[in-house]
Amino acid sequence: MDRLAFNAVAAINEQRISRQMTVNDLANVSTVGFKRSYEAATRAIKVEGDGLHSRYQPQSVSTDNIDLSPGAIMATGRKLDVAMNGQAVMGVTTSAGELAFTRRGDLQLSAGGVLQTATGVAVRGESGGPITVPPGFEVSINGDGSVYAQDPAQAGNAPAALIDRILLREASQVKLERRVDGFFKVQGQPDGTDIAATGEIASLTPRALEGSNVNAITVMVKMMEQSRSFEHQVRIIKESKSGDESGATMLKLS
Repeated sequence: MDRLAFNAVAAINEQRISRQMTVNDLANVSTVGFKRSYEAATRAIKVEGDGLHSRYQPQSVSTDNIDLSPGAIMATGRKLDVAMNGQAVMGVTTSAGELAFTRRGDLQLSAGGVLQTATGVAVRGESGGPITVPPGFEVSINGDGSVYAQDPAQAGNAPAALIDRILLREASQVKLERRVDGFFKVQGQPDGTDIAATGEIASLTPRALEGSNVNAITVMVKMMEQSRSFEHQVRIIKESKSGDESGATMLKLS
């Protein structure tokens, strides 16, 4: 009975990572450009030590590979909204000055004219620095990531000037994992590592946003399954306790 309770408690403890991933996915169902991670699994490992040769304990095994399958594209008509096509990712410069990647395309201009994400992180240009738009200029973004600015106060139909091009990378040939700050990085590589060129051209859809690729119904079903698994493990512990008490009572009567 002791082994039964031991395994049940270990299973409850090891399933916490899977529950955390499920809760995180559910919380980001409506987050723009959110990408879910792959699943966490549980495997049985043999416990080493004196008197433990017949015991096996569950151990959680998780991978944080980013699932880049596209979400629903929503046309917004807003000039600074962009949705990455295929498995393209957009480069940003974190607060530590490192290169990171994201799929979130609800962009905005800071008070200083720097193009940034909705979370305030600067979008990186192909030049390697931030993309800065002169104050008062109107901004437009093309499908190849080119950022143009035009002075509305200038007389006549003056052509828009190319400011920079958004750093876009095709990530179909690499595995990405989530950084502590929520952005993406190349799996197994130091923070700031760029994605190697694959020959495929990354592009985006202007004036549109990509929704989360999390399926709310699938996540809710998974959460119900995890809840039932938790209740089952607790029931095993209770039954183990009841069996031990019954055995102790029989020994007293004998």
